Amino acid sequence: MKTLLTILCLLPMLGFAQTSAPRQDPARILHSVEQFLRTQTTGLPGQVKISVGNLDSRLNLADCDALEPFIPTGSRIWGKTTVGVRCNAPANWTIYVQADIRVIGQYVMSAAPLAQGQLVSANQLSFASGDLTKLPNGIITDANQAIGKTVAMSIPAGTPLRMDALRVQLAIQQGQSVRLISGGNGFEVSAEGRALTSANAGQSVQIRIANGQVISGIAQADGIVEVGY
Repeated sequence: MKTLLTILCLLPMLGFAQTSAPRQDPARILHSVEQFLRTQTTGLPGQVKISVGNLDSRLNLADCDALEPFIPTGSRIWGKTTVGVRCNAPANWTIYVQADIRVIGQYVMSAAPLAQGQLVSANQLSFASGDLTKLPNGIITDANQAIGKTVAMSIPAGTPLRMDALRVQLAIQQGQSVRLISGGNGFEVSAEGRALTSANAGQSVQIRIANGQVISGIAQADGIVEVGY
């Protein structure tokens, strides 16, 4: 009988201990996610708008001293995404929160039809504004990323330009006659040759010179090949 009375006396205390354990405030989790995304999106081209989803109202997590947001493998800081939040101490749990990141900014469009192989100039471009996350990957936001490049495929007027639709203009074409230069301390020599390969500026290219010898050099933007001495 004495034992039973002791248990009955302890029950209210046990119940008090259970209900008084600190629980994690969901608002803190959502705030940590928003602050994390604002930091991660710094530098994106345009005005960034972040919407963080809600948590299940039945969520019951132990209070955490230091919330640690992170981007799960396969997620990205762009459009609809998922952010993880983990707690390592004093409790150990992980939760995932949905978020939507919109980036409102300018992007580059073709102002006129562009034919395959055509060199892009400034007067062939125009600008539009919108949510960049809704556009295809690799969208061009700076005209300098397009000017001077070659169109890889025909593009109708009014098309948003993507990086994969343009190619860097080759500095040297295979079969092209080129001038080779080489220099040292106080001297410079030059020779003529024919390119055996194509190359962009800064890439290695092979040149056959008049005596049949094949020389490797570095292609320059002006079509000259610089040969190390």
